[in-house]
Amino acid sequence: QVQLVESGGGLVQAGGSLRLSCAASGRTFPSYAMGWFRQAPGKEREFVAAISWSDGSTYYADSVKGRFTISRDNAKITVYLQMNSLEPEDTAVYYCAAGPEPMAATTGYDYWGQGTQVTVSS
Repeated sequence: QVQLVESGGGLVQAGGSLRLSCAASGRTFPSYAMGWFRQAPGKEREFVAAISWSDGSTYYADSVKGRFTISRDNAKITVYLQMNSLEPEDTAVYYCAAGPEPMAATTGYDYWGQGTQVTVSS
């Protein structure tokens, strides 16, 4: 069993930065791939980024590539999402998720956090 708790969301102006954290509990954390997703009001949850557990390979949605960076610290049992050059279109609730493989589909993840709100003002 894995429990995930996100933090670090907030209100920021366009062009600013935020770093989200996802703290995980459970001894099997290092064996899981981790992903970040987001959901804006009235829209479906969409993939943002993912990182593998085996070699640290990272994957990004085209909309955030070059602006966001996903990383993990297995010793701290935490995954991060560094978000730079934020745009109003990035406004959403951000969720972290854990699953066997890094992928863009929400169905590929077994565990989800409660989410943290990110609001980018123009």
